[in-house]
Amino acid sequence: MGFVVLVGWAFWPSPVPVDMAVVERGLLQVTVEAEGKTRLRERFEIAAPVDGRLERIPVRVGDPVAAGDVIARMDPLPLASQVQAIQAQIQRLEAEKRGVDTQRPKAASLVQAEANITAVQARHQQALAQQQETQASFEQAQRERQRVEGLFSQGVISRQALEEAELMETSRRQTLFARQQEVEQAQAAIVAAQQGLQVLQAEQRDPDYLLQVYDAQIRSLEAELASLSDSAQRTTITSPGAGQVLRVHQESARFVPAGTVLVEVGDPGQLELEIDVLSSDAVRIQPGDPVRIRQWGGAEVLQGSVRTIEPAAFTKVSALGVEEQRVNIIADLEEPPARLGDGYRIEAEVIIWQNEEALKLPLSALFRCQEAWCVYVAEAGLAQQRQVALGHRSTTLAEVVSGLEPGETVILYPSDQVQPGRRIQPR
Repeated sequence: MGFVVLVGWAFWPSPVPVDMAVVERGLLQVTVEAEGKTRLRERFEIAAPVDGRLERIPVRVGDPVAAGDVIARMDPLPLASQVQAIQAQIQRLEAEKRGVDTQRPKAASLVQAEANITAVQARHQQALAQQQETQASFEQAQRERQRVEGLFSQGVISRQALEEAELMETSRRQTLFARQQEVEQAQAAIVAAQQGLQVLQAEQRDPDYLLQVYDAQIRSLEAELASLSDSAQRTTITSPGAGQVLRVHQESARFVPAGTVLVEVGDPGQLELEIDVLSSDAVRIQPGDPVRIRQWGGAEVLQGSVRTIEPAAFTKVSALGVEEQRVNIIADLEEPPARLGDGYRIEAEVIIWQNEEALKLPLSALFRCQEAWCVYVAEAGLAQQRQVALGHRSTTLAEVVSGLEPGETVILYPSDQVQPGRRIQPR
């Protein structure tokens, strides 16, 4: 009997050595891990406002500056010369504008022309009166001649009296014709005087277009003068904000075109984080999510929070040569250390979910079984297979929704030797 037991014990499978872990409740965090860099929240790139010769920049990298401090100077002489030239052109145009009035008829000429019209109108009235008087005399002579003709035909008076009456009528007719000529001449004189006045008035208005031309030229030069004056005043370049000099792009004196960046200024104490993540991860991140910063050069872990997610993605080639769509996440540090500067590399963990009382188990305990997740539970020294339902997952842990209870022991990295009912022993 003892021999049989000994033979059975010899052929009984030996326990499989395994690694085990206890399922327990605790803090579980789901994070998105990515690399990023620090950057200044406000960076001022101070550029040359105008074309000109730049004097040697007096500041150096690291120098503290306050808002309004002089950063650079440019030679204002060329601009000052242009300002003086524009001012001279404006003065010349204003003088020419004043000279326009000398081309106008004098006021005395206009008064004289109006007086001439009044005079010829008076002569016209006088000629009309004389014409009417002569017309009456002519008509009287006609009646007298007709009466004398009647008397002559009756033989009452002589032919000489008839001839005298006819002569008187002819004389009065000629005088009437002369008076009519005088009226027409007076009328023509009125028209001529009125036309002369109209010519003077037109000449009075003719230079108006020249005034408009001069005004337009003066306005154009004044606008150019304002621009040049403003540029001349901006040849002394100051810092728009307080901070430190980050970079000096143009140290030596030289001619620079407008827009050339001279100096960069920023406040190193106002740092933010730029973390680029996959676009598929970015959709899971929300403003306010906590951020942990590691591998920044210091031993402590820095804390921060997500401020914003940029709305546009960009393409980036990974180290393996794969094109990826990535999105920048901007985060704020709670207490930026003084040792951390602009453009420093960091590694960040964005916590997108966490639960301090989550039932968690290591991912290394899981394996697939009939399109589900299963684990091996250690029960009385035997491995027992059990199906579990999972919730959130981190890089090393998973949340257990059902299938396990706190305190149960699961087998890590189960090999093919681990089978349901197989004896196991801890390593």
